[in-house]
Amino acid sequence: MAKKRASSEVEERGFRPISCVYKLMKKILAAFVLIIFVIFLWSSSTIIISGSIAHVCVSSRKLNSRYCLSTTNYDNVSIKNTVSRVERGNTTEFSEFTKPLFRKGVDRAKAEEKADSRKVVEVQLAILRSYIVNSSSSSSRASDNCEGKRIYVYDLPHKFNKDLVDKCNEIMPWLNFCKYLSNDAMGEPIVELGKGWYNTHQFMLEPIFHNRILRHPCRVDNPEEAKVFYVPFYGALDMLSSHFSHVKVPSDKLSKEIVDWLKQQKMWNTHFGLDHVFVLGKNSWDLRRSEYVPWGTPLLELDELQNPIKLIIERQPWHMNDVGVPYPTYFHPRSDQEIISWQQKISQVQRKYLVSFAGAPRKDPMSIRSILIEQCTSSPEVCKFLNCGEKLCVESAPVMKLFMESEFCLQPDGDSPTRKSVFDSLVAGCIPVVFDPFTAHYQYPWHLPEDYKKYSVFIDQEEVKMSEVNVVEKLLNIPLKQRKEMRKYIIHELMPRLVYAHANAKLEIFEDAFTIAVNNLNQMVITRLHQH
Repeated sequence: MAKKRASSEVEERGFRPISCVYKLMKKILAAFVLIIFVIFLWSSSTIIISGSIAHVCVSSRKLNSRYCLSTTNYDNVSIKNTVSRVERGNTTEFSEFTKPLFRKGVDRAKAEEKADSRKVVEVQLAILRSYIVNSSSSSSRASDNCEGKRIYVYDLPHKFNKDLVDKCNEIMPWLNFCKYLSNDAMGEPIVELGKGWYNTHQFMLEPIFHNRILRHPCRVDNPEEAKVFYVPFYGALDMLSSHFSHVKVPSDKLSKEIVDWLKQQKMWNTHFGLDHVFVLGKNSWDLRRSEYVPWGTPLLELDELQNPIKLIIERQPWHMNDVGVPYPTYFHPRSDQEIISWQQKISQVQRKYLVSFAGAPRKDPMSIRSILIEQCTSSPEVCKFLNCGEKLCVESAPVMKLFMESEFCLQPDGDSPTRKSVFDSLVAGCIPVVFDPFTAHYQYPWHLPEDYKKYSVFIDQEEVKMSEVNVVEKLLNIPLKQRKEMRKYIIHELMPRLVYAHANAKLEIFEDAFTIAVNNLNQMVITRLHQH
C-alpha cells in the first residue's frame, strides 16, 4: 500500500511515470500545455512526443531559433493553479515583462499569449527562489553544519570526464583548448589584471565545479550518508568534442552511456534520480538534440534525465529542473581580501565612457547588433565599440579594461539569449544594458535579485528594432545619482556572488557563486524529497 501511494505521489507531481497509464496521461497533458506555451510565438512549430516527453520545436522571431520547449514538472492544471496563486499575491507579483505590449502591426492575441507564457516562467522562477537559503544565517554555511546536507560525488569511469580533458587538443582543431584547462580549468593567469585573474573559457564550468566540490566540507565517501548526489559528467566538453573534433564520435554515445551507468547504481533508483544533480557548462539547447533538431547532444532530452536537477549556464526557460548559474568569469579570488581589493579598485577607477559595446556584428537580419553598433559609433564621444569580429576579444584583458572604463555595457543576445559578457561587466562594475528578459532576468534566480533594476537597465529589443528608442540617448538621461547607487550595489553586494573562487580559496566573509549554488541545491533536494 505504501509503495502504491508513493508511486501515486510521484506521478501527481509530474515526475517520471512508472506505469503505462501514467505515461499516456502525461503525453496528452504535456502536448496540451506546450501548445499553450508556443501559440503566442511568431513561429512555425512541430510537436513531438517521444518516450514520455512531449516537445515543441520552434522557429521563432521571439526566441532563439534553436529552442525546443519540453515538458516540465507541472501539468496544465497545476500551472493554472500556481498562476492563480501568484495573481492573488500569494507567491509574487508578475513583472513588467508579462504585460502585453500592443503595437501597430502586432496581433493583440499573440501579444497576450506571449505575456501569459512569461507568467509561467515567472511562476517557476518564484518556486526556484523559494529554495534560497538565507545567507545571513550561520547555518547556511556548509562548513558550519553539514547535518542533512551531505554530498556524494560519483567516481565515474574516466571516459565521462578525465578522458575528455586529456584529449583537449582534439576538442577544437583550430584552437589550443588545453590552455583553458590549466590551473584547475581556470586557464592561464592574466598578469596585467593582478592576483586571482585567469583567462577562463566560458564553457569551463564543469571541471571548475568538480574541482571545488571534491574539496567541499560536506562531501562524504559513503553514498548511504548523502542527501545530494553529484554526477560529474562533462556534458559540455562531450558536446564540443563530438561536433568540432577532427576525431568524429557519435554525438549520443556518452549521453546514453551515462544513463546506462547510473541505472546500475543503487542510489539512482532510490528516488528516481530526484536527488541527483548534473552541472553543465553549455547552453541548454546544445544538449537537446532530437530527430527534429540535429544540433548538439541528446543528453537533456533523454527520459531518464528529466528528474535530476541541472545547474546550467543557460536554462531551458520552461523546464523546472533547469537552474541557471553564472558563467565562469576571469576572476577567481583565493581570499576575502582579494575580493575586497578588487572592490576598492573598481570603485575608484575612472569611467571614461558612458556606454560601451564589446561584440561582433551578426548576419542575422533579426539581430539588433547592427543597430546598436550604428548608434554607438554615431556618438564616439560617449560610446566605445570594441569590434570582436576583428578578434580583438580573444584576449580577456582588453575586454575587462573596456568594461572597467564604462558606466554602461550593452548586452544584446548572441548565439543564444545569454552572454558570459553580462557577468564580466558586473565583475568590472559596469551596469549591463539588457534587451531580452531571457538574457539574465529569467535565467539566474539564485544569483541575481528579482528586482533587475538594482543591477541592470532593460530596453525592449523590439523598441530598438523599430527605431522607437536611441539606446545611447536613453542612457544619457539616467541621473548620475542613480548610476552611482546601481554601481555601489553591483560592486559591494552582487559581484562577490557571481565569481567562482579558486579551488583552494578560503572565504569567510563572502559566499561565491559555487557556495550559493550548493547551499540552495541542498535545500531544493531536501524540499523535493520531502514532497515525494
